[in-house]
Amino acid sequence: MTNNVSITVLMPAYNAQNYIGEAIHSVLQQTYTHFELLIINDGSTDGTKNIINSFDDERIVLINKNHEGVSAALNYGLMHAKGKYIARFDADDVCVSDRLQNQIVFLESHPEYVLTGSDAEYMLENGEFLFSFKCIAHEYDEIFRKLYFYCPFIHSSVMYRKDTVIEAGGYSEHAHHFEDYFLWTQLAKKGKLHNIPKPLIKVRFNAASVTIDEKWRGNKFRNLKRKIIHRGSITPQEGEQLLTIIKEQNSEEIKKAAYYALCGKKFLANNYQPEKARKQIREAINILPLRVDNYALLMASYLPEKIIRWLHKLSPNRL
Repeated sequence: MTNNVSITVLMPAYNAQNYIGEAIHSVLQQTYTHFELLIINDGSTDGTKNIINSFDDERIVLINKNHEGVSAALNYGLMHAKGKYIARFDADDVCVSDRLQNQIVFLESHPEYVLTGSDAEYMLENGEFLFSFKCIAHEYDEIFRKLYFYCPFIHSSVMYRKDTVIEAGGYSEHAHHFEDYFLWTQLAKKGKLHNIPKPLIKVRFNAASVTIDEKWRGNKFRNLKRKIIHRGSITPQEGEQLLTIIKEQNSEEIKKAAYYALCGKKFLANNYQPEKARKQIREAINILPLRVDNYALLMASYLPEKIIRWLHKLSPNRL
């Protein structure tokens, strides 16, 4: 491994055998080459480790550890990262070839900024294009105004200064499923935040992902999360409350139904293709036929595009 490492691409991986090969390949094809790809294998029980070891590239650094969750894996990675900058990346996503180049140029030329993310394209688990995503804000002033109401960054798109994140306390191991959002609120106290207005990654929705549409989490989860974000701190007891809610929803049926419902919603509101939307929504209904909001979403798929666009603009969380 060369000592000329400016960026650590930090990738936690847990049972990611279906996608990690494509993710690694996209990092190795970057136009900016002074990086290490630090993969934290978080106790995978499938073929993830074998796929990582099949790559012959000295820039790949593999650390195997027991499964303790994404926050613990990321904090462990931060302690072992050689780069001044950390480019977060997930094992099921794909990097655009000039991602690292764009982001390091911005941070090097703007020392007052501690983080930059980017827009993205989203795809289904099979790689089919789903929709193009523009961040809710790109410039610092607008990001700061919206920070405590909406998460302004896609986690796997961000690059940040390692020392600043460590100084901010790293990833909270209590903020389950919004450890990234909580960290951004802490970083906002340290410096400026930014999004590059072009898609630098392709994000893959897949049913095995730990992230599901938060509407499925229920009001108790969302209200507790909002309270924590606005307060700027979290207790171990609150972490246990969040984890209890998540564990109650940690069935394969709920994950798959949530995946199909979310894809249907995006095909409808972000990429108006009602036939594809209905196909996804019907899959969700077949899995969980008693969930009423999916029937409402299915009915909405028969509305004209202008009305769908108007409803989505009026309330992004409605569709």
